Amino acid sequence: MTTWSLRRRPGRALGLVLLGFFTLLVLRRLDWSNLTRPWLRRRQLGLQAKDQNFMLEDSTFWIFGGSVHYFRVPKEYWRDRLLKMKACGLNTLTTYVPWNLHEPERGRFDFSGNLDLEAFVLTAAEIGLWVILRPGPYICSEIDLGGLPSWLLQDSGMRLRTTYKGFTNAVDLYFDHLMPRVVPLQYKHGGPIIAVQVENEYGSYNKDPTYMPYIKKALEDRGIEELLLTSDNKDGLSSGAVDGVLATINLQSQHDLQLLSTFLFTVQGARPKMVMEYWTGWFDSWGGTHNILDSSDYDAVLTEAGDYTAKYLQLRDFFGSISGTPLPPPPDPLPKTAYESVTPAFYLSLWDALKYMEAPINSEQPVNMENLPVNNGNGQSFGYTLYETTIASSGVLSAFVRDRGQVFVNTVSIGFLDYKRKEINIPLIQGYTTLRILVENCGRVNYGEIDNQRKGLIGNIYLNDSPLSKFRIYSLDMKKSFFQRFSFDEWNKVPEAPTFPAFFLGALSVALSPSDTFMKLEGWEKGVVFINGQNLGRYWNIGPQETLYLPGTWLDQGINQVIVFEEKMAGSVIQFTETPHLGRSRYIN
Repeated sequence: MTTWSLRRRPGRALGLVLLGFFTLLVLRRLDWSNLTRPWLRRRQLGLQAKDQNFMLEDSTFWIFGGSVHYFRVPKEYWRDRLLKMKACGLNTLTTYVPWNLHEPERGRFDFSGNLDLEAFVLTAAEIGLWVILRPGPYICSEIDLGGLPSWLLQDSGMRLRTTYKGFTNAVDLYFDHLMPRVVPLQYKHGGPIIAVQVENEYGSYNKDPTYMPYIKKALEDRGIEELLLTSDNKDGLSSGAVDGVLATINLQSQHDLQLLSTFLFTVQGARPKMVMEYWTGWFDSWGGTHNILDSSDYDAVLTEAGDYTAKYLQLRDFFGSISGTPLPPPPDPLPKTAYESVTPAFYLSLWDALKYMEAPINSEQPVNMENLPVNNGNGQSFGYTLYETTIASSGVLSAFVRDRGQVFVNTVSIGFLDYKRKEINIPLIQGYTTLRILVENCGRVNYGEIDNQRKGLIGNIYLNDSPLSKFRIYSLDMKKSFFQRFSFDEWNKVPEAPTFPAFFLGALSVALSPSDTFMKLEGWEKGVVFINGQNLGRYWNIGPQETLYLPGTWLDQGINQVIVFEEKMAGSVIQFTETPHLGRSRYIN
């Protein structure tokens, strides 16, 4: 997120994998073999919260869990990450289910490849991990709009996370497709799922007292029969509880632990106390400092590349000391390689690329991204949108831009509009001139007031207080299909003085079996990188992030296509290193 994002709760962080630990509040020496045995013969009662203990069938059960989000880890690395969980001494996996990724367009569902939830859960079972599923529909999870699809915002009256009919109709359709995949994976059906969470931290939102009972019923009506849980932090625990559902807590400190465990006792008596999220990290913001503290307080358990940290080693020592049996050996870290630098050989300015894109949308007024008539009527979720119109005079241009708009007179950049800067001076022009605003969606907030997260130009744009009209609007969603429009013949050799924004094309040669690496764009200013059509992420020279993690599984032996979309200033080469530098690529968090 950028520096103008809304402030989120302590202990949250961006990253491709979130590894947070939750444990019971009292630990003692136990027989580890009874904790981790993967299957029990009788499957009638499942996980129960009895008195102060969890019981699995008729045996006391201790939950030592960690989170790995399948949608943030390449599928080829799932087993590696889960084996590292097991080797740390954990017996339970938790994972969210991202609605926005599984239903990118209304009624079109995707559970393939990296979104194959069933394969992920079954892999956990093979390794000997139980599973707590957190299906939302809202998951927070430092993901765009908390995991809710952006097409929900096409409805101007939408009230997210309430029983507003437009929202519940969409949830019902989603659950109708999701739950048939989940039900057979439940414990009582022979699978590893021992508990299911009802929504996520609703007590902090708390806009509709009928909403959580609706979600609980929606799960049960579709065959969910394992133990149900809620999950709330100290700000929401008093309002997040639901009848018949075990309340659990999210926290980051020993002080919170004492406070919330006392509150839990007043809410649900002598039932087992559980920390669903013990926040192990803190997110970075563009332009800010890199946040890292001592491993006895904050830091990650694994890096984004799956490497061990001091926190992992401390936890493994701790769990090993109480296990009673030796823990399995940790898998070796995956190899890393510093590939030869890539010099982009070809280039295509954005203005030249426009003719290869889909025809622009003509509209009297600006249209926000979510309401653009693209993607089969589902609007635009991510990327950039270019707005063009004609002006005939200079003056003060004002607009409500979300999130960052680069303003051009013809093809000359004259500055930016964003959350802080809402006006810009248009210099003297002669005759009719093309005004362009390239608006970047920097990510919808995942927590807090999420109903107002529409992107692009919101409402009218004014020149000297008069609204402009007759717009041509291009959707630059930067998906794989976007780049398929550019055939090789359309690229030009990189000139000495490129016109920006522009796409740069280079080739990364991999002689042997591909390995993980980290990309460094020193000398470049701001943009997005794509490897073989995969969106690697955003870079920005204001930091603190300086490298982007590139999984080796995304590379092919031989020639790999590298495309950089740069907004303002290109470097001469694209570098690779074996070690990350700061920011998101340094720690999972």
